Formats: sequence, C-alpha cells, structure tokens
Amino acid sequence: MLSFSLLGPAGRGRWTGLAGTFVALCLGAAVLTASALLLTSAGPRVPARYAAASLLVRTPGVPGDDNAFAENRPWSPETVEALVRALTSVPGVAAALPDRAFYAQAVVRGRPAGAHEARGWSTAALAPHRLVAGRPPVRAGEVVLGRAPGLAPGSPVTLLTARGPALYTVSGLTDGPGPYVSDGEAARLGGGVRVIGLLTRPGIDPHAVRRAVLGVVGGSGQVLAGPDRAAAEPAADARTRWIGMQVLTAMALLGGFVSVFVVASTFAFRVTQRRREFGLLRAVGATPRQVRLIVYGEALAVGAVAAAVGALLGAAVAPAVGGVLVAAGFEPESFGVRFAPLPVAGAVAAGIAAGLLGAWSASGRAARVRPLEALRDHTTGGTPMTRLRWIAGVVSVAGGLALAVASGSAGEDALVNDVLLAAMALIAGLTLLAPVVLPPLVRVLAWPVSRPAVGMLAGRSAMTAVRRTAATAAPVLLTVGFAVLVTGMVRTTAAAYTAGRAAGTPAATVLVPDGAPGLSDAALAAASAPSEITAPLPTTVYGDRPLAALGDGHLAGDETAVAEWVARDHGWRKGDVVPLTFEDGRAVRLRIAAVLPGAPAEVLVSRDTVRAHDPSALTPEAYVSRPAGMVFPGARTVSVADRAAGDQAEEDRLVWLFTLLLVGVSAGYSGLAIVNTQVMAASARAREFAVLRLSGATRRQATAAAAAEAALVTGIGTVLGLAVAVPALLGMRAGLAQKSGTAVPLVVPWPTVAAVVAACLVLAAGASTFTGKTPFTSGKASYRPSTRADE
Repeated sequence: MLSFSLLGPAGRGRWTGLAGTFVALCLGAAVLTASALLLTSAGPRVPARYAAASLLVRTPGVPGDDNAFAENRPWSPETVEALVRALTSVPGVAAALPDRAFYAQAVVRGRPAGAHEARGWSTAALAPHRLVAGRPPVRAGEVVLGRAPGLAPGSPVTLLTARGPALYTVSGLTDGPGPYVSDGEAARLGGGVRVIGLLTRPGIDPHAVRRAVLGVVGGSGQVLAGPDRAAAEPAADARTRWIGMQVLTAMALLGGFVSVFVVASTFAFRVTQRRREFGLLRAVGATPRQVRLIVYGEALAVGAVAAAVGALLGAAVAPAVGGVLVAAGFEPESFGVRFAPLPVAGAVAAGIAAGLLGAWSASGRAARVRPLEALRDHTTGGTPMTRLRWIAGVVSVAGGLALAVASGSAGEDALVNDVLLAAMALIAGLTLLAPVVLPPLVRVLAWPVSRPAVGMLAGRSAMTAVRRTAATAAPVLLTVGFAVLVTGMVRTTAAAYTAGRAAGTPAATVLVPDGAPGLSDAALAAASAPSEITAPLPTTVYGDRPLAALGDGHLAGDETAVAEWVARDHGWRKGDVVPLTFEDGRAVRLRIAAVLPGAPAEVLVSRDTVRAHDPSALTPEAYVSRPAGMVFPGARTVSVADRAAGDQAEEDRLVWLFTLLLVGVSAGYSGLAIVNTQVMAASARAREFAVLRLSGATRRQATAAAAAEAALVTGIGTVLGLAVAVPALLGMRAGLAQKSGTAVPLVVPWPTVAAVVAACLVLAAGASTFTGKTPFTSGKASYRPSTRADE
C-alpha cells in the first residue's frame, strides 16, 4: 500500500491521473446518457389535435422511409360516408368526425402567418378546442381563429388558400390555433379523409366499443386506442423524426467512439507514466494478475462514480439539446425529452463498461512490465510498436482508405455512414501507427524553430518521449479530424445541391414563397403570363403504393407520363390505361402517353387534373419573367443570385446547428481530453522541469519550452486530423458528383477549422504552462532531483 508521503509533490501525477480518468469517464457517460434519452424520446406521439378522441380510425399503412414518407391512400368519399354512418351507429359512440383539412393561412399585416391547415369546426372537439369568444362558423365565408392574430369576432380577414386569397369574416375565437371553417366549407375545400375521430359516451366500456368498431371497420382501416393513436401522426412529422433519428444516431455513434477512444488513451497514457511503479510492484513480488487487478480496480472505482455523475449531467443537458433539435428542424414541434430509468441505467452501465474496456488493453501492458522497468526512465515508454499493433494499424488505415474509395460509388443512404466509418478507421489506424508516423512529423514541424534553445528542447523532448507525444496529440487529431469532416460534409453536400440546381436554372428571376409553405395559383398567375405558367405542381398519387407526381402543363386531362423504372415495376406500357387514386380519394383512369427514362417525378399528369383533385397542392417555386423585388400574396420575386444567397444563409444556420450537435460532441469532449492529457503529462514531468531549472533555465524559459512542445503537438495532431478527414471527404465528393452529374467542389470552412485549431492550441499550451508552473519551475521547491551522492 502506498504511503501518504506520496500525496506530496511526488504523488501529484497519481491524483492528476485519477482526476483525468474521472473527467473522461464522466463526460463519456454524460454524452451516452443524453444520446440515450433523446433517442428513446424520439418516438411518435399522439397528435395534439386528437388528444380528446377515445378512438381513431385511420387508413391502412404507416408513413415511413420505405414509402418516402408519403401519406396513406385516402378513403374515397363514398367510403368515408359509409364509415361515418356505420361508426355513428355503434353503441357508445357519441360522434364520428372525419378529419378534413386544406391549406389556409390568415394574412396578418400583409403576410401569411400562423398555422397553415384549416379544418371543419366539428373536429375541434377532437383536440378539444373550445370557443372563447363569438360563435361557431355555420356558413361559407365564416372562420374561427386562434387568439394569436389579434382579431375580434366580426372582423374581416383574408385567408390565403392554394387557389389564392379569399375574404372571410371572423365569427369567433378559439383556445386552439385554428383556423376552423364550417363543416360544409371543409367538405368542399378539403382533400381526402385519412382519419375519423370517435368520441365516446361517458361510462361506456372502451374495450367493448373498440371491439365493436373493429367489427365495423374490418379491413378498410386501422383502429387506434390509447398510446397507439401516435400512429396517426402526420407524414411530415414522421419524416422530421426520421431525420432527427439520423442526427441522434450519428451523435451517439460519435459520442460513443470519442468516449471509448479518449478513455482508452487516458488509461494507456496513465500506464505508460506508471511503468516504474508497476516495475517496483513486480520487484516486491506482485504477480501479473495482481497488477491487472490494480488497473481494473481503479477503473471500476473511478468509473462507477464518474458514470453516475455523468448520467446526472447528461440528463440535465438533454432537454437543452432537444430544444436545439426542434429549432434546427430535426425534430417536430411536439418533441420533448421523456425521462426513463432504463436509458439512464444503460448509460451508467455503458460508462463503466467503457472504463473497463479502456483499462483492458492498458492492464495487459501493465502486467507485462518487468521488475527491471523500475530502473528505467518511464517517459520513453519502452518499445512502442509491437507486431499486433503494426498489423492492427495497417489494417485500420487500409480499411479506412478502402471505405473512402467505396463512398464514391455508395448509395445515398450509405454515403454518410461510409464516410464516418472511413474517418473512424483512419483515426484508429493513425493512432496505432503514431510511434512510426510521429518522428518524421516532429522533424519537419520542429525544423523551422529548432535554432532557439526553447524550440530545440521542445523538438528533442517530443522525439524522445514518443508515447507521451502520441497520447497528447491524439485528442487534437480527434478534434480537428471530426471538425473538418463534419463541417466539410455539410458544406460539400450543400455545394453539390447548389451546383445541380444552378445547372438547370432557366431564368434570371425566381418567384419564391413569402411566409407560406408554397405558391398559390393567384401568386403564380400574377407573376407570369398565362402561357408562361410552366412550374410543375407537386402531389401524390396512389397505385399499389404512393407515387410522387407532378402536374405538367403539356399533358391532356386524360393522359399521364410515367418514369421508366415505375413502368417496369408495375408492368405498364405506353398506351395502357391505368387507375390512379388522387389526394381526394377518387380513382381516375388515365392513358399512359409516354414512358420517360429521365422523368423529374415518378408520374406526370395534367396540372388541371392535380388542382381538381388536390385542393391544397402548392408550387414550391417558379422561374418567371417579372423583375425582382415584386410582392404578391404569399410570394415575392428575387434574383437567382439572391435565392442562392438565401439558401446559403439557411445552409449556414444548419451548418452551425449541425456543428453544435456533432462537432460539439466530439470536439468539445476532445478539447477537455486535450487539457486532461496535457495536465497529466505536465504533472508527471515535475522531475524534468526541476532538472531544467537546476541546469540554469529561467522560469520563463521553462514555461516557454512547455508551451512550445504543446504547440508542436497541436501541429502534429492537426496534420494527422487533416490526413483523416480529407480522404473521406474526397470520397464523398466523388459520390455526390456521380449522383448529381455535375462537378462538385470540395468545400471546407477553413475559418471554422482555424478556430478549432486555435482553440486546441490555447487549451494545450494553457494547460501545459499552467501545470508547468509548479514549485520546480518557479524555483521555490525544497525538493531537488536525486544525484549520485544521494544514492
């Protein structure tokens, strides 16, 4: 057992090492806890507008990745009418309310604002929303609004619809968002019905009602009760949740990788520093197994406390991260963190496991220390490369390069994963090969400053203690590598989108939505001559699955054109007459006029046909002949350059939010690891600093030598980080260029990267010089290094 005398200057490194391990494990557990809570909270939720409905009957199918998040096929009007009659007659059902919705926004102070879906007033009971002023809408031209627009009952209001502005009168106000129109108006303007909400009478057995409803619905729909009503969420929310799951998965993947990487590096560095101690233990009779148990015991003791503290920290920050996800559009507005014991317990267990996993390889190295190691200088760390390390390093680098090359031909779903895995493999490989790669890099980077004594000392010190240099450079490699990778991925993807879009721009002016989700027919007509309206009108049609369709002005009302791959999958040929169901639930038989190999959508139909069957269809944007700067209802004209600049501004916002989520996880954690390793290294070099001071170096020179070596290590980590990120980004650029058919530039936000590198330099130099200001560098120590006379 070590004596309490080791708690003085000689024991400084032991306690600093334990503190560093605690910080690494604590932050790892925090990242895992926050990621686990966010992932488990990302499931579907019961839509607020159905909160009071005891039962929901919905059309079959679930919007998801396999059907491009399209809404389910709506019922036909005849089916809706029959279902409502049958469901109303079920004992215990007070009302069966079909949910009819259409696009409508109140125009406030000249711009559309607020919710953009109007419904029939009867469906307000499903939320439930109640009147707070006025009366319900009973005639066409009457509307109930929420209190946000600030209008009183009796006031006129303009609603912007898909056809254009329409004048209404506010008949009342509700405690919900609105707008609500009369049921007759909703039946006339609304699209197809996919959900029928059921209100039950008080005191009725809900299970009996559900069984009766199941008997009525049969195979024409699904009956949802309780938490299962979450399956009725809109397809747009399902798509947003799917995007959020990808971001959260990437965050958890990066967080887990960084956690294990930093913890393992911390333990490996700690074992390297304690080789002399382990040699002494072996010399007094400790077996290799006992040495292993010492390392495992420390990992378990520190890991249990650190994981518990980290779990509390992760649970505390999870709501804030969830708010960032909602603000970024990565989660729907209904998202909220749900606290559950299982994810927290799992994160604590994972944190302890990460500590033991990190200690596993380090314990093996500690057990292999021979008794004679007690007589050696432990800072050099012995022979750094073993055969297994050579093999693992070469295989990792080769695998990372192979994945980078493979990403050039990867599918859209696999592209990002291949790039991330390539970077992780290269990070692991370069870390394993660091003792071989570092000496040449040290010579190159130290040569410009090798003439001054401080620069020469920093270079020699880094060259001699290869293990220490590798351990302190690893967090910088991780930080810079992931910073360049993540920001470069987002910017290069944005550049690919912009390049593909610019290649197909046919005009100099663009009509874009202004406060609305799309362009109305009135705005499009006001900005273009009738013969110039060629902008496609998107909708969804249904064959045996949902099909993305565009309304085209060159087709007749009874014609359709289909993409070649759609015709092949369905067995369709030119001239065939096929039935397609539209958004209002009506099936229309159309003749295939053409099969197109390069179709812009799966199905093309007449623009008039789309408007007749989809009253809420909106044009995303249109190229027009009017000059820039004109304002129309819910729209305005801008130049192509301004449109691109607006897209770039939005992309910049998403880049920073994405950086906050992903780079913040990796770079923030790694930044603390930089401080951790620098503090551990500087604390263990107290004897070295003392010798430097006794040999005549001033305090300023000793501090400058520590800072110079930290700067050299930061430069090494930066070079290796770029070597990790650039091959992966080049592979991604090749894949994007192949998919877009245009040249895609490799875009790396160098100012952001420079800021990350500068932060690493400040952290590394600050930690090393602050810790270097010990009694040994200040010249106030009563301790002096041992000499031959002392021995």
